[in-house]
Amino acid sequence: MKASVAPTTSASLRSNTHFNFNSCQRSNPFSLPTTTKRRTTLLTVRASKTSKKDEKDIKGQDGNKPPAYNESSTKKQQQQQQEQQQQQSLLSLEDVNPVGLGRKSRQIFDEVWRKFSGLGQISRTTLDADQEALDAMLMKGGPMCEFAIPGAQNTTVLVVGATSRIGRIVVRKLMLRGYTVKALVRKNDEEVVNMLPRSVEIVVGDVGDPSTLKPAVEGCNKIIYCATARSTITGDLVRVDQQGVSNLTKALQDYNNKLAQLRAGKSSKSKLLIAKFKKEDSLNGWEVRQGTYFQDALASKFDGGMDATFEFTETGEAVFSGYVYTRGGYVELSKKLSLPLGYTLDRYEGLVLSVGGNGRSYVVILEAGPSADTTQSKLYFARINTKAGFCRVRVPFSSFRPVKPDDPPLDPFLVHTLTIRFEPRRQRPVEGPARSTGVNQDLRSFKLILEYIKALPTGQETDFVLVSCTGLGVEPTRREQVLKAKRAGEDALRRSGLGYTIVRPGPLKEEPGGQRALIFDQGNRITQGISCADVADICVKALHDSTARNKSFDVCYEYVAEEGRELYELVAHLPDKANNYLTPALSALEKNT
Repeated sequence: MKASVAPTTSASLRSNTHFNFNSCQRSNPFSLPTTTKRRTTLLTVRASKTSKKDEKDIKGQDGNKPPAYNESSTKKQQQQQQEQQQQQSLLSLEDVNPVGLGRKSRQIFDEVWRKFSGLGQISRTTLDADQEALDAMLMKGGPMCEFAIPGAQNTTVLVVGATSRIGRIVVRKLMLRGYTVKALVRKNDEEVVNMLPRSVEIVVGDVGDPSTLKPAVEGCNKIIYCATARSTITGDLVRVDQQGVSNLTKALQDYNNKLAQLRAGKSSKSKLLIAKFKKEDSLNGWEVRQGTYFQDALASKFDGGMDATFEFTETGEAVFSGYVYTRGGYVELSKKLSLPLGYTLDRYEGLVLSVGGNGRSYVVILEAGPSADTTQSKLYFARINTKAGFCRVRVPFSSFRPVKPDDPPLDPFLVHTLTIRFEPRRQRPVEGPARSTGVNQDLRSFKLILEYIKALPTGQETDFVLVSCTGLGVEPTRREQVLKAKRAGEDALRRSGLGYTIVRPGPLKEEPGGQRALIFDQGNRITQGISCADVADICVKALHDSTARNKSFDVCYEYVAEEGRELYELVAHLPDKANNYLTPALSALEKNT
């Protein structure tokens, strides 16, 4: 996927890297650094004391008559004035230069950060004294409150893989911003406890065992998933990177539904069931139709016939199948929607279809307009691709386009009819079992097994942040199986209905964050690595950034594209004064990738 971006040269980015501060380590570059402020305060106090002494000398011991001229007093005043001039001379142009101030502020905070959180040496265990100081600073309303995010005090984040390279930094960044943090770990021994701040609530569980996840998600609003399999054994990859993500999304959805039931309602994060094909009577109301795009008589000589059926088989499957040999012909399956009382599709952001078959592409058509007068209805379409076998296809309402270009954009509130259409044109041979066996490769025939159709809930923020990978840095012999498990976990998150952000960083580096510009891209084109601290910062920023919801993207350090590949549109961003680099970077990228 390509992302549009305002032209920015690499040279200009490199020349401005002094503004590239890490979010948790940045301060306002236009404010005086701590040392300068402290020096100014000392000067003020000293001047105040001197003025009082002079006033006393002028008035005399009895407070009425001034003393006689004293040469030693004059020398003392001159000496004090010289000291003040020396102190003031220390404030050079570098001290009032915004760049210099920013650098000094960054250095000062880096020292504090390394002292209290140990991020400078991630593998080091924090000393007890430092840990107690950090816990005191992290308390709500403490001296670190300037780093707090509005709403963070009412948000509990579950960090999965909290002892990983990224997870340990994520935990501390969250606490510095005022979040309540829970950490899911596999064992609660002394080594694990020493890795995490004492204010973190540690929960023992296994992502591969759903029964242990219920207490972990209890009371949580959001999840950041940093866990990854420690080996490339297929069983471990499936358990952690694939099934683990699926188990946690289900556990969070179940918890949200439980809360909603206590409020005599339904969770706003739950999907709305539109159709479920588990019984024979679930086919009632669905109509099979056929037609052609050519309405003239000339098309008759190309008529090779077409047919389609929708039936419930003995194996318990609802199958829509047939063939189209007519030039310009199509067949479709349509039904007028019947939503539960009080529900409308404007509360949802798209559809998800669980289907199987021989991997054909289809057109999903929505008819929208006043239900009392269907003559005023307008048609909107979106093309979907399926895979050989079973898959789940997500179709955002934003991807639907009007059949007539002059019609207004789709209004989900007015949708009343859903249609699935098959047409031979634009069909391509599929990869997978159907291709390997050579069965049913005639592109004019199709088979679609329907399991369910649901509406995906809308929202403004991300519920689940998943740290995946691009495959760079993984040994070539293991890369395919690692990526297969990672992509399966991503698909499980997309189908869950939760608002998601999927971050695919380049090879991780153990170095400070905020030192270099970052590239945000889609399409597996990045070539560089990235620090663990920068990945952690992106995860934390994505929690409340509406542009990050339902987006997947690759990220790495800035680099110069190879010769001949300059046309690739990459998004390179340095933090602005508000430390808000994620929104402009992701606003140029496409959703649901």
